[in-house]
Amino acid sequence: MRPSVVILTFNSSDSLPATLASVKAITDDIHIVDSGSTDQTIALAQAAGAAVSHHPFENYGAQRNWAIDNLDTRYKWQLHLDADERLTPQLQQEIAALPEDSSLSGYFLPRLLQFMGRVLHHGGMNPTWHMRLFIKGQGRCEAREYDQHFICTGPTQRLKHAMIDDIRMSLSEWTYRHNRWSDAEVREMLLEQEGSVDGRIQGKLSGNPIERKRFLRSFYTNAPAFTRPFALFFYRYFLCLGFLDGKEGFIFYVLQTFWFRFLVDAKLYEARQKR
Repeated sequence: MRPSVVILTFNSSDSLPATLASVKAITDDIHIVDSGSTDQTIALAQAAGAAVSHHPFENYGAQRNWAIDNLDTRYKWQLHLDADERLTPQLQQEIAALPEDSSLSGYFLPRLLQFMGRVLHHGGMNPTWHMRLFIKGQGRCEAREYDQHFICTGPTQRLKHAMIDDIRMSLSEWTYRHNRWSDAEVREMLLEQEGSVDGRIQGKLSGNPIERKRFLRSFYTNAPAFTRPFALFFYRYFLCLGFLDGKEGFIFYVLQTFWFRFLVDAKLYEARQKR
């Protein structure tokens, strides 16, 4: 298999070189969809031989679907990545060994998180599964503003080896983006409570990895607001041994599992008060 690779970028000069180097081992058809970078992102992409397209950012789902609809990719298969996601050598070999013609329509990739230079192996969230490799025309991103996944029509399978989500941005940038994403998460939660779930993957215990994740997440969303961030932090950091991930893990679980989720609950409360 030789897939066409599609990478979304925005001021991604810190992480993009590693991502480009990891995919050049499996393809010569790399496409960058940039949403207004002001750093060296475009220059780095062009130097690596990638085709660069520009499109204003609305949300991740819309950006990914624009790429699917508008890019002139060369190969039958498409691999979709973020600018901070890189393939491990083992995953490169696994993808290259896949058949070009197959009865399958897509593959789920496991993803490990690297935060402040450390791969986090605990906390009950590594790996997470993502549908990223599929036949052109048989995959599309769900209509969500935050935590969106691709939906693939046809039979799918899991790959064994992981990609790395290497978060290299500063904590200032990380918290800035999560503050913005908390607004999107609140809008999504309000829509779900109103029953507006068209175009979204539904939770299913016996389904694929993403459907099972959505099913298990329902226990969190149905728990009492403001207390559930505490419970989630206790679950990830203590019950799922997140404390074994060192200082980097402690910072991540406090910020991602507690601070971000508490901020979402506070903004959800604020939105309901305004209504």
